[in-house]
Amino acid sequence: MTMSDYILTTASTLMCPHGGQVQLSTSNSQANIQGSPALLLSDRHSVSGCPFQIPIGTGTKPQPCTTVQWLVGASQTKVGGVPVLLQSSVGLCLSAEQIPQGPPSVVQVQQVVKGS
Repeated sequence: MTMSDYILTTASTLMCPHGGQVQLSTSNSQANIQGSPALLLSDRHSVSGCPFQIPIGTGTKPQPCTTVQWLVGASQTKVGGVPVLLQSSVGLCLSAEQIPQGPPSVVQVQQVVKGS
């Protein structure tokens, strides 16, 4: 049985694990929810304002989050054959050197349309 969840759009609010703001953009020009494009699994987002974090065991070099890469999107709901992102989708914040920093958190999402 597939669980449904709200679809993320460019109007959603996401943060990196350290409180940086995720800048949402998408290549999707086909599906809008409340006037904002739905986000896709293939989208990659930038992060601004992440405080410099020093990962344990990597020395003293700061590694702030700079991008979000998505790993798991909707299994059935797609736009142009690409899965949309759901509130429960799995993503990973990465430093400029592609060092994983943890998952982004969804702070706000539209409450009208769900996908699965």
